Order: sequence, then structure tokens, then C-alpha cells
Amino acid sequence: MMRRRAMMGRPVANVGRAVVGTAVVAGTAGAVHHHQQKKWAQKDAAAQQQYDQAYQQGAADAQAQQYASPQYAPPPPQYATPVEQAPASDMTAQLQQLAQLHQTGVLTDEEFASAKQKLLAS
Repeated sequence: MMRRRAMMGRPVANVGRAVVGTAVVAGTAGAVHHHQQKKWAQKDAAAQQQYDQAYQQGAADAQAQQYASPQYAPPPPQYATPVEQAPASDMTAQLQQLAQLHQTGVLTDEEFASAKQKLLAS
């Protein structure tokens, strides 16, 4: 009968050990998880602090640059001076005069072409 009592007690002890073992594992897992969460939160806080400092430095630099004298100012745009064109009636009169001089032989073909080119270019 002694044997029977010893056998009866063993299954209860095995279940008890399993429950205790599970509790230890669960407790350890919880502690590790809590430690990891704390570690990640500290890491995130440090990254956020770095970001905030960089942002504030950039804002301060931008404000200082806005109120400081410009180191480089682009040159003002250069515009070509407008060419004053003779009125169309005046130009046609000059062309007719050149043509008349060419027809009478006062101007050669080359001189006429050159004078006409100058007149049209101006």
C-alpha cells in the first residue's frame, strides 16, 4: 500500500511542477518584454530629441540668414536696349531712294545690297 500512496502523489507533484515551470517562464518572458519596451522607448526618445535639436538649429539658421546681409546677390537682369526702328513709311521711302540710286547706276549691286541690309537691320 505504500507503493500506492507514493504513486498517487507523483502525478500531483508533476502537475504542480508544470504549473510552477510555466509561471516562471511566463514571468521571465514578461520581464524580458518589459525590459525591451523600456529600451525601445529610450531609443525613440533619444532619436526624437536629436530630431528636435536639428529642427531648432535649422530654424535658427534660416532666421539668421533671413535677417543677415546677403553674401551673394545675383546681378540685376541685363536687358538689351530696345532698337528704335524707323517708321515704316520712312523705311519704305529710304528703300525707294536706294532702288532709284541703284537703277540710275550710282550704286553697284554690292553697294545696294549692303545699304539695303543696313537699312533693314536698323
